[in-house]
Amino acid sequence: MKAQANANLAIVASLVSEGSRAAMLTAMLDGRFHPASELAYMAGIKPQTASFHLSKMTDAGIVSVEQQGRHRYYGIRDPEVARMLESLLSIAPPVEIKSLRQADEDRAIRSARTCYDHLAGKLGIQLTTSLLEMGVLDENHKQFEVTAAGEAFFRDFRLDLDRARAKRRSFSHKCLDWSERRHHLAGSLGSVLLEKLLELKWIERLPKTRAVRVTEKGKKGFKATFGIDVEGR
Repeated sequence: MKAQANANLAIVASLVSEGSRAAMLTAMLDGRFHPASELAYMAGIKPQTASFHLSKMTDAGIVSVEQQGRHRYYGIRDPEVARMLESLLSIAPPVEIKSLRQADEDRAIRSARTCYDHLAGKLGIQLTTSLLEMGVLDENHKQFEVTAAGEAFFRDFRLDLDRARAKRRSFSHKCLDWSERRHHLAGSLGSVLLEKLLELKWIERLPKTRAVRVTEKGKKGFKATFGIDVEGR
């Protein structure tokens, strides 16, 4: 049994260690489903090659596929896979920046991005820090906890904690942010909080990237609600 477990670990490690597959998996950390052609473009490979790699990752249970008519769309299977990938990114050496476009993309990703289904980057850390300082969250070694004051805060913020707690997954675990090297809020609480920020139009997703942009409305909202200054972002 032990040998089998080690063999399975080796299979997963070999899949994520290949450069093209790693690039596609990183792209899918935005929590969305993508066609193979789009993932191929992001990885800089041919669509046929991308389809081959995606098939291997689907068979291994790392990636899920959804069929829409004649088209297939691929995404990371579940939050645990995303959490594993984000942890690997936190120990990976930084990517060499070779162009102005890459520098701009790297800056945007580090500023604010989605980590599968929750907020990450500098903005994610600022938001988590603010929730701790406001007494909305408390923390222990492994996770964050909503305080009594936090229950009232999230109720006033129109965040459905019951729906978050009903999900079959971790509620409020810590996720190590690879760019900030600190923990941000993840789990189902982090997920519904991201949904609320998108619903309020405080942030908006950008095409073909995990980066998100803070809107003018969002700059005012983050400042008034969380005391976060996002001017210039």
